[in-house]
Amino acid sequence: MGRYAELHRRSLEDPEGFWAAQAARIDWTRPWDQVLDLSEAPATRWFRGGQLNTCWNALDRHVAAGRGAQVALIYDSPMTGQVHSYSYAELTDYVARFAGALAAEGVGKGDRVIIYMPMVPEAAVAMLACARLGAVHSVVFGGFAANELATRIDDCQPKVIVAASCGLEPGRVVAYKPLLDAAIAMAVHKPARCIVLQRPQHAAELGERDVTWAHAIAGAPRADCVPVEATDPLYILYTSGTTGQPKGIVRDNGGHAVALAWSMEGLYGVKPGEVFWAASDVGWVVGHSYIVYAPLICGVTSVLYEGKPVGTPDPGAFWRVIQQHRVAALFTAPTAFRAIRQQDPKGEYIGKYDLSHFRTLFLAGERCDPDTLAWAEAQLKVPVVDHWWQTETGWCIAGNWQGVEPMPVKPGSPTVPGPGWDLRVLDPEGHEVPRGQIGALVAKLPLPPGTFPGLWNGRERYERAYFAHFPGYYETGDAGMLDQDGYVFVMARTDDIINVAGHRLSTGAMEEVLASHPDVAECAVLGAADALKGQVPLGFVVLKKGVNRPHPEIVKELVALVRDRIGPVAAFKSACVVARLPKTRSGKILRATMRKLADAEPFKTPATIDDPAILEEIKGALQGIGYAKG
Repeated sequence: MGRYAELHRRSLEDPEGFWAAQAARIDWTRPWDQVLDLSEAPATRWFRGGQLNTCWNALDRHVAAGRGAQVALIYDSPMTGQVHSYSYAELTDYVARFAGALAAEGVGKGDRVIIYMPMVPEAAVAMLACARLGAVHSVVFGGFAANELATRIDDCQPKVIVAASCGLEPGRVVAYKPLLDAAIAMAVHKPARCIVLQRPQHAAELGERDVTWAHAIAGAPRADCVPVEATDPLYILYTSGTTGQPKGIVRDNGGHAVALAWSMEGLYGVKPGEVFWAASDVGWVVGHSYIVYAPLICGVTSVLYEGKPVGTPDPGAFWRVIQQHRVAALFTAPTAFRAIRQQDPKGEYIGKYDLSHFRTLFLAGERCDPDTLAWAEAQLKVPVVDHWWQTETGWCIAGNWQGVEPMPVKPGSPTVPGPGWDLRVLDPEGHEVPRGQIGALVAKLPLPPGTFPGLWNGRERYERAYFAHFPGYYETGDAGMLDQDGYVFVMARTDDIINVAGHRLSTGAMEEVLASHPDVAECAVLGAADALKGQVPLGFVVLKKGVNRPHPEIVKELVALVRDRIGPVAAFKSACVVARLPKTRSGKILRATMRKLADAEPFKTPATIDDPAILEEIKGALQGIGYAKG
């Protein structure tokens, strides 16, 4: 760890010098007065006094440097049968014209714009157009329920909403406009205008406040980039499953651009002109950071994919995209590879494609079990890199830094902390625990650039939720440990650490054992209430395709496996074979929802769920596995 260790040491001992050097990757219209400002602690503000424009850094500067003909964005949509590429020059012109259309509607510096769209190029165009004007965008995942959208409208009070007439999912068309209209009817705040992209698959009926995308952009003048303060907000991204006031993560302009510019090469090892594919959605933080901003800031070609590359009739969808567009690195969720492994356990489809130019697979979003990692390594014959980050952090907390010094992979670990991340493991009283013991994973302040300096309309909530429990630290909400080599192991969410007869145990460790069984494709372990032990673990497993052994036989083996690897202390005695696990639309298993159901003892008595956020999660999960609306 020679090169990495030196880099990480410098980032902690001299954060101002380290990040000032990295900021040279970005074009500034005015240099900063102060690299690191702690006057608003616990919030960390970077590059105070500096001015820049994020859209300029993502688009215009590449054109000005003579690279306008390079492909910036590839739109690949199995849903419509379209593949279309935009050069940096073409995308810059499209964004500048739509920024002009927004400006014609009165959108300016500091105004908010909600973007409610599927995975179409216009979603990225709208984001970048807002950044061009100094406006603050808030992308709401396309097809989110009306009440969820309404709470976001009232919280950020957008001047304009940009939407599409519909989204496309395998086997169905989802009309967005009725959801948007219902949300506006519910909301107290009313936007001045809605700009609607009419898609040929379903045309929306327009009302008085509506104008089509085509009409808005027709004849619109090109808008220039507006310089903003480095500490001004670039976007608000609301976390899902909130009740009451939604939790809007704020991202600033300066620190965000610097961190993402460093990470594209430092973490992902991808250089200008190469192709990077983050198989996510622009509605999530991965889409913000690594479909739109980081690749474009770094002059990389980004793939924007509309559809679900797994769970479709084509088990080779991932490999087709990698071959066709010569993808150098892929970023997706472990859930996707568990699904691929379930569909194609021997990797027969992989061999049908030319992946010779493919270098690295990156996994994040939830813990990657060692078996899935080993399977992916064996099939793809490239490094498989787990890494850990959150909506709040905006980029990686711990990873295997491919552009700095690739390190040995330890299954179950996202490797080591990134620059600026001073990770510690604390017990509930705030004391550091010895290496190898599980506790709360926290980061000593200050946080590095690119992380969130606050919540929209929520300063007190920001401090209470993330910094009050362990003063001087950012509480990640994740539990885990550091081993003797400094590798990070993220075991579970803090509330997934269960207390079995006084023993604090990780459900993630049990999931790792269950996933190692040759018949198991994916699994989840919950802590269920128990009168004697306080809590006992309850396992849910999905079997691989083609497994037809008796379920009681498999469950018996699973119980024995946990007893053998973790010990009788785990008190693991119950497992249930299920057809599928409930998941969010981004593919994360709905463990919180499952816990609430387990606590309500749904297997003994009918359970009533009256929490709107939980109901929305359940509804989304059901729709995600093919249940029709209603």
